Amino acid sequence: MNQASVPSHPVTDSVRNALEVSLRGCEELIPEDEWVRKLARSEATGQPLRIKLGLDPTAPDIHIGHTVVLNKMRQLQDLGHQVIFLIGDFTTMIGDPSGRNSTRPPLTREQIEANAQTYYKQASLVLDPARTEIRYNSEWCDPLGSRGMIQLAAKYTVARMMERDDFSKRFKGGQSISVHEFLYPLMQGYDSVALRSDLELGGTDQKFNLLVGRHLQQEYGQEPQCILTMPLLEGLDGADKMSKSKNNYIGITEEPNTMFAKVLSISDDLMWRWYTLLSFKSLAEIAVLKKEVEGGRNPKDAKVMLAKEITARFHSAAAAEVAEQDFIRRSQGGVPDEIPEVQLQGAPMGIGALLKAAMLAPSTSEANRLIEGGGVRIDSQVVSDKGLKLNAGTFVLQVGKRKFARVTLA
Repeated sequence: MNQASVPSHPVTDSVRNALEVSLRGCEELIPEDEWVRKLARSEATGQPLRIKLGLDPTAPDIHIGHTVVLNKMRQLQDLGHQVIFLIGDFTTMIGDPSGRNSTRPPLTREQIEANAQTYYKQASLVLDPARTEIRYNSEWCDPLGSRGMIQLAAKYTVARMMERDDFSKRFKGGQSISVHEFLYPLMQGYDSVALRSDLELGGTDQKFNLLVGRHLQQEYGQEPQCILTMPLLEGLDGADKMSKSKNNYIGITEEPNTMFAKVLSISDDLMWRWYTLLSFKSLAEIAVLKKEVEGGRNPKDAKVMLAKEITARFHSAAAAEVAEQDFIRRSQGGVPDEIPEVQLQGAPMGIGALLKAAMLAPSTSEANRLIEGGGVRIDSQVVSDKGLKLNAGTFVLQVGKRKFARVTLA
């Protein structure tokens, strides 16, 4: 079925609302008019649309940057559509070349299986698991075999493949491109054929792969999917995209107090970007809140609301409340309710050695530097003497605003 054969139905207010939900925060919706027709047809027939998101389990955990596209899935899921969370256990063995300037080393089957075990559990913190279809692309990729792979490869040209930006740059730069890397977009596109996808979601770096899916569906006589790309979320620094390698991320399994404090550390400008991409508040609610801040309300109030919403989503409302109170105590110089307990031997012990032994400083020289800067406290009192020796007893050590330990020295 081609685009012209998509039935035409009236565009109602609910269809317009669904389009607004689709467009919120998105980078591109291709083609938008075709998506509107699909929405109208779905409403007229009562048949939910099939919406696909594929993630390769290349690492054991996901951070909130990954949840930008998961949030969009949840919004469309709440409109009544069928969302498909696809775990790319087969494509992970190939390695996605998107954004790469070199060949990605493949993972072992054991690594892939170990990572996949955590993916859906973590995604279920955003999606409704009772309404989510879980699939693994090895279901249809493994049975293809060499004959099927050759037939699939015949449906796309090398010239079209070289239109891909990262491939063309590597080729022009004299960098190697392995033949198996060409298989990745083909296999991702074939996933859309196997699932008869109406819409595929992905980050902006996935646009080429998603378009291959449209092409292959047409090759196989299916109505082509629409594609919706979401921007890559800026990390805590507000500059680079969120990444564990850049240490500017918030892991969705991080402790609630840490998660809350990290959200509060972002800039006021970045906060509104995060509201659009991460919050489940309506755009109207966010607009009202932004207007209040522009009118004089403390932007920290809005940031606290965002921190509580994100923390509650991945933990609980109660945990978010505790995290807020913990942050208030810390900002006022108080001691958190839960801090590490450390047992040490060797009293009396110098303060520098003690900080190192309690893992509050990497070395005694760094401990001395922290003391010189006024960044060390014992039982809330600033330490200024680098030669201080502590006798046996129990006391609370604090380094900076966030590092604490209750030390028992014997």
